[in-house]
Amino acid sequence: MKILHVEAGKHLYGGARQVLYIVEGLAARGVTNLLACPAGSEIARQQPAGTRVVAMKMGGDGDIGMVSRLASLIRAEKPDLVHLHSRRGADTWGGLAARLAGVPCVLSRRVDNPESRLAVALKYRLYDHVITISEGIRQVLLSEGLAPAKVSCVRSAVDATPYLAPVDRAAFCAEFGLPADALVAGVVAQLIPRKGHRYLLAALPALLARHPQLQVLIFGQGPLEAELRAEVEAAGLAGAVRFTGFRHDLPRWLGGLDMLIHPADMEGLGVSLLQASAAAVPIVASRAGGLPEAVQDGVTGILCPPGDVAALTAAIDRLAGDPALRARFGAAGRARILAEFSIDAMVDGNLAVYRRVLGQ
Repeated sequence: MKILHVEAGKHLYGGARQVLYIVEGLAARGVTNLLACPAGSEIARQQPAGTRVVAMKMGGDGDIGMVSRLASLIRAEKPDLVHLHSRRGADTWGGLAARLAGVPCVLSRRVDNPESRLAVALKYRLYDHVITISEGIRQVLLSEGLAPAKVSCVRSAVDATPYLAPVDRAAFCAEFGLPADALVAGVVAQLIPRKGHRYLLAALPALLARHPQLQVLIFGQGPLEAELRAEVEAAGLAGAVRFTGFRHDLPRWLGGLDMLIHPADMEGLGVSLLQASAAAVPIVASRAGGLPEAVQDGVTGILCPPGDVAALTAAIDRLAGDPALRARFGAAGRARILAEFSIDAMVDGNLAVYRRVLGQ
């Protein structure tokens, strides 16, 4: 079996990392993989094992030339199936290219953004099957009219191994310029509106009044960075909030957090939450999209209504004041990741969809 994978992301965020897991897992199972991705992208530099990388121009939703470039690649390589892993034009233009080349096509959908029933009826004709990374996303598509037989849920996975090692607390505090007695909350997400950073910033004044040792590390990059920095300065929160940027060494430090905060308005599943659980970090997150599948409310963390600053404040306050609860949630989260979110299960789930589409 030969699969052409298309990943249009330039950075190694959660979705692109999942693609690495999938292609390497498929290669270990004897599948031949070809990966089309943007020139200069991080995933191209990774050179995943058992996969030939084709770096090419991918200009996003407005780059209609992707259709001809991908169609030419499909005709030249003759894959049995095309798997589209992302948006940024890869979904629509990749689907059209596969149709033009006469090759079956599968789409992975990683976001729970609503679409109109008309858009679903037209766009999803391009795909022989759709794989969602959470049941929450699958339910969104079903509610918009996609036939149940055409969509399957295969949850994202996490390689827990890098997150299992204990973090040296003194080294952690030195790395991020934190006082030794800091109570550290982290946010690991792109700096974009739907990730909900503004709700945490709104909750901070009340939280700092009760927990003056609280420090917040904001991991990630994105177009909102300047706006968020300005908001932190204007609110007088600069002494409690640090922007760390995108960290390639995140697995080394994630376990140093006392809690992870993820107040997103919408989220497909939340790979950073799976990573935090693997690192035995308790979580406060919103009850949006696939997040209830990543966090078991009252078991591995606390879920709040999206956009509810008061509820978010109360949840963080509860964890901040109860070290035993943080330890219990963290241990339960790690056990759940090891039992339910393995890479092997995700790879086998994708492979099962390929075989179903190809009639094997």
